[in-house]
Formats: sequence, C-alpha cells, structure tokens
Amino acid sequence: MLRTIFTIGLFAVLGLFALKLVFGVFGMLFGLLGGLLYFAIRIAILGLIIYVVIRVVSPATARRLRHWGDEAP
Repeated sequence: MLRTIFTIGLFAVLGLFALKLVFGVFGMLFGLLGGLLYFAIRIAILGLIIYVVIRVVSPATARRLRHWGDEAP
C-alpha cells in the first residue's frame, strides 16, 4: 500500500514537471508565433489599404500591379 502511494506521488510529480515544461517552453514558442502572425496580419492590411488607394486613384496602375509577375522576361 505504501508502495502504491509513492508510485502515485511519483507520477504526480512527473506530470507536474511535464506540464511545466510544455507550458513553459512551448508557451514561449506559441507567443512568438502569435507575435509574428500579428505582425504579418498588420502588413497584409497595410498592403491592402495601399492597393485600394492606388486602385481608386489610378486603376491602370492597379491593373499593372495585379499582372506584374505574369509576363515572362
């Protein structure tokens, strides 16, 4: 019976260590990924706003931008 109690305690301590490792190390990685995703979304929104302004002011330029990479050199 005492051996069973010690075994359960050992697994509980190992489980707490594993949770601390997962949420400590991987939590930092998820935070970094979230920060990069936030930065990428901000850049995409800024690019969309610039494209819409160019499309309203000069539709021919927007058309050239849309088909910019289509032509072979």
